[in-house]
Amino acid sequence: MNPISAAHNTEHSTDRSVTSAPATATAIASARSADRIAELLSAYETKWVFGVPGAKIDPLLDALLDAGPELIVCRHEQNAAFMAAAVGRLTGKPGVVLVTSGPGTSNLATGLLTATTEGDPMVALCGAVSRADRLKRTHQSMDAVSLLSSVTKTAGEVSVADNVPEAVANAFRMAAQEPRGATAVVLPYDVLLEQTNVRMTTPHWAAKLGVPPEDSLSAAAELLRNAEFPVILAGARSSSDRAAAALHRLLDVTELPVVETFQAAGVITRELEDHYLGRVGLFRNQPGDILLDRADLILTIGYDFVEYEPAKWNRDRQRRVIHLDEIAADLDDYYRPTLELRGDIADTIDALGHHIRGLSLRPAASAEVAEQRNRLTEADAVTFPTDESAGIHPAALTLELRRVTPDDATVLCDVGSNYIYMARHFRTYHPRTLLFSNGQQTLGVALPWAIAAALVRPDAPVVSVSGDGGFLYSAMELETAVRLHTNFVHVIFNDGTYDMVAFQQLGKYGRSNGIQLGDYDVVKYAESFGAHGYRVDRLADFADVFAAALAEDGPSIIDARVDYRNNLTDLMTDLESDVLQ
Repeated sequence: MNPISAAHNTEHSTDRSVTSAPATATAIASARSADRIAELLSAYETKWVFGVPGAKIDPLLDALLDAGPELIVCRHEQNAAFMAAAVGRLTGKPGVVLVTSGPGTSNLATGLLTATTEGDPMVALCGAVSRADRLKRTHQSMDAVSLLSSVTKTAGEVSVADNVPEAVANAFRMAAQEPRGATAVVLPYDVLLEQTNVRMTTPHWAAKLGVPPEDSLSAAAELLRNAEFPVILAGARSSSDRAAAALHRLLDVTELPVVETFQAAGVITRELEDHYLGRVGLFRNQPGDILLDRADLILTIGYDFVEYEPAKWNRDRQRRVIHLDEIAADLDDYYRPTLELRGDIADTIDALGHHIRGLSLRPAASAEVAEQRNRLTEADAVTFPTDESAGIHPAALTLELRRVTPDDATVLCDVGSNYIYMARHFRTYHPRTLLFSNGQQTLGVALPWAIAAALVRPDAPVVSVSGDGGFLYSAMELETAVRLHTNFVHVIFNDGTYDMVAFQQLGKYGRSNGIQLGDYDVVKYAESFGAHGYRVDRLADFADVFAAALAEDGPSIIDARVDYRNNLTDLMTDLESDVLQ
């Protein structure tokens, strides 16, 4: 996305001098501000607007009939926000959600908070009562800006039609600027109807950054070359296509090992797998945690605290840190960078690579990397119980799903015990093809994300994974998926409980409460919407069912019964006592 200088924007030119000016031959015709929004959305290459209709936004709904992107009508505003955010994460360009006033707007809160926390660019267009009713106690009147400001990067209400195109254009610009996130524009009903001749049809994105000063790059190179054990911690902002490609070039010319956060899943290719040391992002007990503990210097690339707080991996504050990112480091007692390399991430990685070409690890560090690579292999080679009367072992199911899923698939993970197994065992080799919510850990994202992924990547397989609790958070969108003729397979790790809560309660108190759920017939539920439904009780049956589901048209739901009884020991075993001293 190339920035375009405002000086070159001739679409909106207003003469404010007291003397008369000659009439222009290309005077801009007046139109409803709603029509200007539809026009702007097309100019910003928006393909879809996700939302739920309402009276306060019907001028914009009407405008979208004549121009602008496709309207995707959803069953709940929260899910519409999830879909828009997924478009933002998958494409790098802001997704758009359109909702009406009152509860239509307030229902967005969780989706907007998730997008803002996790760096997913999206723009929310929110209807509001007419200006004359703004301060009256009338239906659906509310202080929307105060609510939205707490869950977005920026939010504002437009009171003049001439400001509408400007406000929406700035919302796009802010949503796409690092750190990315959600923005919101509140649009009173009467303002949408008002005429304006203001147009904003040339995208103006924030200017691209350059590279850090040469002396900073030289200092970083010296730190890395003198380190006993340097390690890369790749974060969410390292997972753009450009940044990941630059990281690959860096690894081609160095021996640096890489630990991924959950949000950076897939930044290491198959060809570079010797550099891969697993993922970190929740419990401190993974091979990647051991590597970070052993490191004396950590190069963080596009890392955000919310992915895995530094108190987890630098608790003794002994590691020096080089912070490489587009944004300045947040300071923390456990995160005090020795050096900051602030600039375009891809270009900065390439510039640093020129300084450290040929960097190799010292023998002790190489031995530690080899040992932790063996731990990763051993974790995937465990022999699982053959007794499946209580369900399939979740790690076995994850590994089987990994085996039968094509490399070019996009895989979307909901929150719950399932996502821990997926983060640990499911390898992917392309950036942003394995998506997690590890900032807010928001339940119910997987199915809406799958719908968005099927729209964005219609020619590639799409697979989503959830627990039985998370599935019902957004399962009404199956109707949306069928109506849109989207193709994806959704796998449910079903044990009838909120297990991620349960096993942590057991670890703390020796008992659990508030975690039991009722059973439901997933197959009949799916079929009632016109989707395909399957139930799997044995691991041996999963591959054939999955292959059939992947090959058929429309969404398919696989209800896989899992046995989570050993999760407390399988997921929370603490390595500190033996290897993380």
